[in-house]
Amino acid sequence: MVSPLQQRINQFRLLNELRLKLLRLHKLLLEAERVAYEQVQGQVSRGQLLQLVISHEQFAWLHQLSQRIVQIDELQQADEPITLEVIETFLADVRTLLTPAESGDEFATKYDAALQQNPDVVLAHADVVTLLSTTSQG
Repeated sequence: MVSPLQQRINQFRLLNELRLKLLRLHKLLLEAERVAYEQVQGQVSRGQLLQLVISHEQFAWLHQLSQRIVQIDELQQADEPITLEVIETFLADVRTLLTPAESGDEFATKYDAALQQNPDVVLAHADVVTLLSTTSQG
């Protein structure tokens, strides 16, 4: 039987690994969106990019992924141990979010397009999916 301390350590490790993989994926998606924006609007500075990410509709779809990363931070900083149910619900939510679709919500369709256009996004997606599939097995 796993001790409560070991369970908490395992949860922290899983969430930390997932966070790192999601951050890499987010960075690649953001870069692809920046390139697409600059092709139409011209080059932007880092400061301008930050403002675009926060408030421009072309970047709004990425907020869903950003929110999941923030949720990981919140889970890791929780004072009380996280229940297995909360972890499983969160992981299922991430699995659902990262399901690309040609027709679906804005995230699913834009994510599908990014996967079609960028091999680095495909590799980052595979890293996340692989981690999520190993967690669903035990």
